[in-house]
Amino acid sequence: MPPPLPLPPLRTPLTGLVGVRHPLVQTGMGWVAGPRLVSAAANAGALGVLASATMTVQELRAAVREVRSRTDAPFGVNLRADAGDAGERVRVIIDEGVKVASFALAPSRELIARLKGAGVVVIPSVGARRHAEKVAAWGADAVLVQGAEGGGHTGEVATSVLLPQVVDAVGIPVIAAGGFRDGRGLVAALAFGASGVAMGTRFLLTSDSTVPYPVKERYLAASVKDITVTTRVDGLPHRMLRTDLVNSLERSGRSATLLRAVRYAVAFRKRSGLCWSQMVRDGLAMRRGRELTWSQVLLAATTPMMLRAAMVEGRPDLGVMASGQVAGLIEDLPSCAELVDRIMTEAHETLGRLRAVP
Repeated sequence: MPPPLPLPPLRTPLTGLVGVRHPLVQTGMGWVAGPRLVSAAANAGALGVLASATMTVQELRAAVREVRSRTDAPFGVNLRADAGDAGERVRVIIDEGVKVASFALAPSRELIARLKGAGVVVIPSVGARRHAEKVAAWGADAVLVQGAEGGGHTGEVATSVLLPQVVDAVGIPVIAAGGFRDGRGLVAALAFGASGVAMGTRFLLTSDSTVPYPVKERYLAASVKDITVTTRVDGLPHRMLRTDLVNSLERSGRSATLLRAVRYAVAFRKRSGLCWSQMVRDGLAMRRGRELTWSQVLLAATTPMMLRAAMVEGRPDLGVMASGQVAGLIEDLPSCAELVDRIMTEAHETLGRLRAVP
């Protein structure tokens, strides 16, 4: 029997903008989206995005070069727009010829202009229509919109409600995030007007992810109801697996929370090399406009260490496990190549069934 014919490409404004084969994005998850996962996603035809917030500037440059050594495909780097060294990180992206810069928070008009002037595609992530309108007016090339189902910091509006709002409000490509794992979801997003979908948890749960296998097993064993939203980690709504640690945080009094925050702050300072004055400045920046206690500010600044405990050290008892609700529907650990091929096959089959509807 001859081998099956390759699937026809599914061209969208996103694939044209960034030069990938498929309208799929692997999101920049701290401690998870390293060179191995990013290059595997890129080689599979998706847009792999390197997470830089948990790296020093020197580590970021080395990671970019490692990804480049593993793939010729386009990839991106995710940045924190409010980081004190954001300018240095942008310089790395420009110097190294990275195709895409994505942002967890809206970058300034000036930062967008600097990147675009160097030929870098700018894709901020947003959780509200007004934020999408703002960055579009400032010149962003596309926008990633995450609904409440998404993992990590999240909002209150479901993807199916937020996505069409943003699509109708801006004239640039929109990437849908929050609740996607398969080809049916991709087709649904395209029907809403999106140009593609971004997935974090689904790419985390692949064989190419460096997350320790016992931690992946915790994700695979979780039901939809085992994934919760809590504000006790850093004062902001944060979607993650419910664990004994999360339960403990939600029961903790103010003194216990402060002690835990200080302990993580010391560990984060040692790991990041930041001085106390820089951490205080970052804390003040996070506190501005938000009613956060100083314990929450410290935890917000050191949340990367809580994620590292689980995602790198394999200690979910000491850390947190950011997760989209979709983890409750995921049951296997394919490679990125297998996952992308499966999603695109399902998408074409779904489109075929829709065309056959009388």
